[in-house]
Amino acid sequence: MYTTLVVTDSGTELSEVDLKVIPFEQYLADYPKLGEPRTRIINLCDTERYLSRGYYCSLLAESRKHQALPSVNTINDLRQLEDAEELRLLWSSLAPLVPKDVKTKRRLFIYFGQVEEAEWLVFGRAVFDRFPAPALKVVMPDNQHGFSVENLSPGELPKSEHKLFYERLKNFTEKIWRSPKRRQYRWDMAILYDSKEEMGPSDAEAIQRFIRAAGKVGIEAGTIRSCDAVNLAQYDALFIRETTSIDHPSYRLARRAEKEGLVVIDDPTSIMRCCNKIFLHDAFSYNKVHAPHTLVIADAGKTTLERIESQMAYPMVLKMPESSFSAGVFKVKDRADLVVKLESMLETSSLALVQEYLYTDYDWRIGVLNGRAIYACKYFMARGHWQIYNHSSKQPRHQSGGFETIATFEVPRAVLKAALKACSIIGNGLYGVDIKEQDKQVYVIEVNDNPSIEHRIEDRYLGDELYMMIMQEFADRLEQRGRN
Repeated sequence: MYTTLVVTDSGTELSEVDLKVIPFEQYLADYPKLGEPRTRIINLCDTERYLSRGYYCSLLAESRKHQALPSVNTINDLRQLEDAEELRLLWSSLAPLVPKDVKTKRRLFIYFGQVEEAEWLVFGRAVFDRFPAPALKVVMPDNQHGFSVENLSPGELPKSEHKLFYERLKNFTEKIWRSPKRRQYRWDMAILYDSKEEMGPSDAEAIQRFIRAAGKVGIEAGTIRSCDAVNLAQYDALFIRETTSIDHPSYRLARRAEKEGLVVIDDPTSIMRCCNKIFLHDAFSYNKVHAPHTLVIADAGKTTLERIESQMAYPMVLKMPESSFSAGVFKVKDRADLVVKLESMLETSSLALVQEYLYTDYDWRIGVLNGRAIYACKYFMARGHWQIYNHSSKQPRHQSGGFETIATFEVPRAVLKAALKACSIIGNGLYGVDIKEQDKQVYVIEVNDNPSIEHRIEDRYLGDELYMMIMQEFADRLEQRGRN
């Protein structure tokens, strides 16, 4: 169980809430305590100044292994929001979430990720997701000027807002930070999972097996959705089981979790590197990972087309830099087809990739965790198609090909060696490496963060042991984090 402390500046009264409220001086002098339970701190001190009491409250919480809201990273991020370019970029990412029928020049108060007006809920959650803090004040820009985000202490709030703030505080601590636990676990894990995602990396049965495996290694795991992640700081680990991309909430949550000190798989660096095929191509080339011949293309002019055709024969494969599950990947049969597809891609991306076409009956998928191969599958091409997935098929049974799951020791040595070398470029997370074999030559196609792990497919050989291996890796990392 966690215990929750509300830390305030001296003289601040919070008789409105039924919580343990202490002044900063008491937190400084009396904590940590011998044998104390895991502790969460709601820091309501003034954090505006660097090295203020509010700053030290969150800093000391970090050193004492207490979870603080806001964290030191959040305090620093808010303090450094003075650069005009950084503010402009932040506003450009938030502006599309502003209700269309509301004037932009106004103040908005966000308390624990909640706002009073329903139409501003998505905007408020996005700001809180970027800057998790008890009370935020957002000033909307007027003619692109005047935008700001500020962390407020209760004493800085208008008196008319006090009642609402205390209600949000009470709701936050009771419904989020006071969840009863039937068993004692050493750690808490959030599994980011969307049951409605059509092509998510794990099915519902696999998620349940992850949860059961986590419990066996001392981790209480539960699923969350990206829109419910306002309480991310209460967890020790984040396991992402949603499709990832840089513009997806999964990446922002991974970044936020990493800043909060959580053990994260997929970590944001792995997401960034794996999601972009331009990075993978460049990294493979620099590190001499054998891959299909690939060209990075910036235009569809005659000179470029002639350069492509001088190095590759038709058919060729054309790829968007960011795509998953075979989407954004096309086979082009001639120049006319190449021009149409290439021009279409370059409308949304400044670069595209052209790759030599290598047909095989199946692709290898090697699952790698922290530099170790843990599972191996052969994914066969969809019926009558050149890819594993055929998104244009109207018959569900023909949208993907079959599979064969085998023991890693039965995989050709060259395939395993190529998979491990490719992953070493990315990091020490959980990856799925796609590899083709043709004429006794091995070609690494790509490294996927957040690889598919579904019941009766990837786990067909190892069964529950596959889930145990991944959860044990989390437990080992959490144990190591506690020693550092």
